[in-house]
Amino acid sequence: MASLSSTVPTQVPRTSRGGGEVPPPTYRGGGGDGARGDGFPDYGARLRRARLGLAVALLPIFMFFISIVSAYVVRQGLPTFDDKTSTYIRDWIPVNLPLALLLVNTGLLAASSLTAELARRQITRQAALAPVQSIPGVTLGEGRSFPWLGATALLGTGFLIGQWMAWQELANRGFYLATNASSSFVYLLTAAHGLHLVGGICVLIYASVVSLMHRPVEGRRIVVDVTAWYWHFMFFLWVGIFAFLWFVR
Repeated sequence: MASLSSTVPTQVPRTSRGGGEVPPPTYRGGGGDGARGDGFPDYGARLRRARLGLAVALLPIFMFFISIVSAYVVRQGLPTFDDKTSTYIRDWIPVNLPLALLLVNTGLLAASSLTAELARRQITRQAALAPVQSIPGVTLGEGRSFPWLGATALLGTGFLIGQWMAWQELANRGFYLATNASSSFVYLLTAAHGLHLVGGICVLIYASVVSLMHRPVEGRRIVVDVTAWYWHFMFFLWVGIFAFLWFVR
């Protein structure tokens, strides 16, 4: 007895590039969206872009202070015309800086830069251990994380309070904003640095809040890392300003 069997044609994919055949599609991850080939975010690339963006943003700030310092030097050696004597005179008055108080403020800012670096290293270590902790059955124990960002914000606030006290001491010594061109430059430099530091404290508070949220540790690392580098820049900028005012006054 004859039996009937149905045959279903099957098409075997061919990967040869000869004869005009089209190769199977392949997925290429990456690109400019910060994603890897496996579909997960590339936090390393995001961190590099964030650091580059910070460097670009810090450049005009640095040039701004360089312009003020240049104007300070030019004005210091520039004579002014006196209407009473009809002659050019040197009216530059050296500012009697409260060096002891400014040294204490510098120490506070140095300590805050140290705590910012400890916060950056702490979150970097947590990000490095995150893949290991995600393995089932693997535990690294309960590690204590100190609130270094909060300590940095407190020390930075202490520095700003100390700067205000330095202004009060300058006023007690007879140096006000409009006393002389020299005192005007001192107030301008310290006030401009203080305003940029206030912005840094706001970013520190934001980074502290982000660290408390249940977000991927790699994403939180980017915020803390960029904030710490900005704070280091503010510290070294102040050291340059203080040294300049000390030796050039």
